[in-house]
Amino acid sequence: MKLRLFYLPNCPHCKRAIAMLEELQASNPAYAAVEIEKINERVQSSLANQYDYYLVPTFYLGEKKLFEGVPTREAIEDVLKKAIEA
Repeated sequence: MKLRLFYLPNCPHCKRAIAMLEELQASNPAYAAVEIEKINERVQSSLANQYDYYLVPTFYLGEKKLFEGVPTREAIEDVLKKAIEA
């Protein structure tokens, strides 16, 4: 199943989350196989408005919110692990 990442381009937490994602995916082939749809909430506001979240970055797997807010490496890795298990 595909992860959806809601973000804003100027958000420092989003930039950090994306950098952590890229680093984790580069270090682990299983993580690299996880498909991630990055959704700029300003550009795709009609899609973003269909989801219940307040902060970015926010990750969804299907209809389930996996993470929202200030990212840590552990939290981002946990999101990837849940996507693999789905």
